[in-house]
Amino acid sequence: MPLNTVRQQSLRALVEALVDQRRARVLVEPNRRASGFWFGGGNLAADARGTLWLCGRYRNAGDSRLGLEAGERGLACALFASRDGGHTFAKVRQWSKADLSRPDAQVVSIEGTALWCRPDGTWEFYVSSEKAWDYPADLQAYRKPGCGVWSIDLMTGSAPDALETTTLRSVLRELHDAAYLHAKDPVVYGQPDGSTHLIYCSHPYCWSSANTALAVRRPGAEAFQVMTRQWVPRGPAWDVAGTRVTCRMAVPRLGSFADLPATSILFYDGLECVRQHEQSQRGVARPRGSSCEELGGALAGLDAELPQVERLSYLAPLFVSPHGTGCSRYVDALATPEGLLATWQQSQDDLSQPLVGHLLPMADARALLR
Repeated sequence: MPLNTVRQQSLRALVEALVDQRRARVLVEPNRRASGFWFGGGNLAADARGTLWLCGRYRNAGDSRLGLEAGERGLACALFASRDGGHTFAKVRQWSKADLSRPDAQVVSIEGTALWCRPDGTWEFYVSSEKAWDYPADLQAYRKPGCGVWSIDLMTGSAPDALETTTLRSVLRELHDAAYLHAKDPVVYGQPDGSTHLIYCSHPYCWSSANTALAVRRPGAEAFQVMTRQWVPRGPAWDVAGTRVTCRMAVPRLGSFADLPATSILFYDGLECVRQHEQSQRGVARPRGSSCEELGGALAGLDAELPQVERLSYLAPLFVSPHGTGCSRYVDALATPEGLLATWQQSQDDLSQPLVGHLLPMADARALLR
């Protein structure tokens, strides 16, 4: 059953009010206020005592297409805690590239992360990283010096601040299809049947596109099985080169959604091309997206019918920073006692990208969903 036009409009109004570009405030600063310095690419999670945990990675200047010779790039990942409902976050832990390396897997860059608590109370921290691995033999020439292959690892602990690198192990590495060689940017959530879903982003060996894939861990199992490498399709217009899901948020059971079956919003990053487009002097100026300069969009659908979704950002992105390059990406959202809390990575006038956030009170959400 597709969402009707009125409900789509309500959801669009909800996400635009939640990911409010002008009312956002900085939650975590990058290492420097300069071009190429970011913090983001993680998620929010709450523990049983109400503490909010936030993870992400520090990225310094560099170019993922040129390897380490162009800069340090993904430098470290970190964990923050908030005990005041998300108003402030304090750093608790940090892991460097050396901390995440193994003898057979030297980490050269760190990308997206995800924090997740299993039903048995075990906390899991998923980290995607680029490792100094070779390309498949017949594609060796495509590997640029200083570059490697992206994959996803996992560490565990009894609490977020008890995570230990001694538990680090590989979770997902693409070994069979070079069209989806690089796996990164995990998004993790549970299902009613006790299984765990791992949404992740894949890129081909040539880095010409970005796709959303799905792997599933069955109840009682430890390994994930890749179910599909194209979970949602890339878009038809501004997001034709990439549709990377960054968060799944349950729509509050309010207003016109109170009696509707469970519905989710999928926030995603899109881009028109992974290379910079020159703006035509005669055409309409618009944010187009380039490598590492994604823009934000959203999909929505009934949980029972996923991945059948409606695009809320069909012809243009929904989330564009009013500052700097316009980049706005890695949206995550969590329901808290105060309302819906969203975080995302947002370009600034100095071209840095701190993690920013905005809280939408639940009363406002209720009014938007009438």
